[in-house]
Amino acid sequence: MTAIPDFSAVEAMDAADALSAFRDRFILPDGLIYLDGNSLGVASKAAFTELQQAATQEWGQDLIRSWNIAGWFDMPLTLGDRVGRLIGAAAGQTAVCDTTSINIYKALHAAMALRPGRSVIVSEGGSFPTDLYMAEGVLSTRPGGTLRLEGVDADTIEALIDDSVAVVLVNHVNYKSGELRDMAALTKKAHDHGVLVIWDLCHTAGALPVDLDGANVDFAVGCTYKYLNGGPGAPAFIYAATRHHGDVSQPLSGWWGHARPFAFEKSYAAGKGMLRFLCGTQPILSMRALKGALDIWEEVDMAVLRHKSLGLTDLFIALVEEKCAAHGLELESPRDRAKRGSQVSFSHPHAYEIMQALIARGVIGDFRAPSTMRFGFTPLYVSYADVWKAVEILEDILTTGAWKDARFAVRAAVT
Repeated sequence: MTAIPDFSAVEAMDAADALSAFRDRFILPDGLIYLDGNSLGVASKAAFTELQQAATQEWGQDLIRSWNIAGWFDMPLTLGDRVGRLIGAAAGQTAVCDTTSINIYKALHAAMALRPGRSVIVSEGGSFPTDLYMAEGVLSTRPGGTLRLEGVDADTIEALIDDSVAVVLVNHVNYKSGELRDMAALTKKAHDHGVLVIWDLCHTAGALPVDLDGANVDFAVGCTYKYLNGGPGAPAFIYAATRHHGDVSQPLSGWWGHARPFAFEKSYAAGKGMLRFLCGTQPILSMRALKGALDIWEEVDMAVLRHKSLGLTDLFIALVEEKCAAHGLELESPRDRAKRGSQVSFSHPHAYEIMQALIARGVIGDFRAPSTMRFGFTPLYVSYADVWKAVEILEDILTTGAWKDARFAVRAAVT
């Protein structure tokens, strides 16, 4: 963005926005500017409709029959294919189930089992912590296994890859900075050494186009409660390329993953394809909320979504640096738009207090220790005018010193 627009220009951007009609399909509290969809997406009206149907009719009236007549039992795979369309996965390679952490555990075990002569997992020192916690958990079951970390053992992931590595676990978009990695290039680098790759798409799915099949990815995991708006605690997803289905295994051998679950056999026999990544009974009400959330995505052109995402983040960076330049904010996200997801992070020594002051004024972003203010831009319901107004409020808080109010320094139990 070469010139800073005025508010009339911002209004014109909203008037020309091809996605603007989607905003009315979400439930947005009056007077709130919500820039935290990269933590929890807002509710859609369709999700509430699905919940009402599932609770009052299917559970309330049809009861156990709904496993068949409402398709409850098949939902992990039917919803999986719908998520798969958004991440560049052909049918039959994605399942919606469990949590991101559990799916990371499954995928890491599956990848290491496919590379039995290798004992090293490579990941990022700056990864979202659960990825590293699960990697440590997997290695605790495999004597002699080691974890190599970017930023700790070498400057880049690429420098850590050699013929002793079984699998790379990497975030497509960094949760704190919003930096976007080159999926195809890193996957190829890994494959050149016989290494498998698991991509964490938690800050990618629903934020920008992804082409897992085109990049020849092995495995991927992600959540559905951020940009996909599936609701708090919504089930996660896992992807495994078809070429691995014949040999893949994972240790959480629950009855939903059995080839014949209702035969009630005493020994486990893995189902075919993505069935073998299922474990226990899935949270059907959460699944139904996600079904409603995904209905909207059937109408979304991901290229148009990415265009608006970049427009929103470019505008936010330009306005913050123009209006708040004297107040010590430092851009943590890539300035190059091609290397940025759908979020922008700024650092400040008093980031926590400033964010609390913003929230008190109706602008919701989030804080990540030690000094990051993080703002997520969900193109389906965030407008260019929202960006303008948010920066106006931020400027006022910084200029007046409103963030210095003692109440904003009080740390909540969860921050």
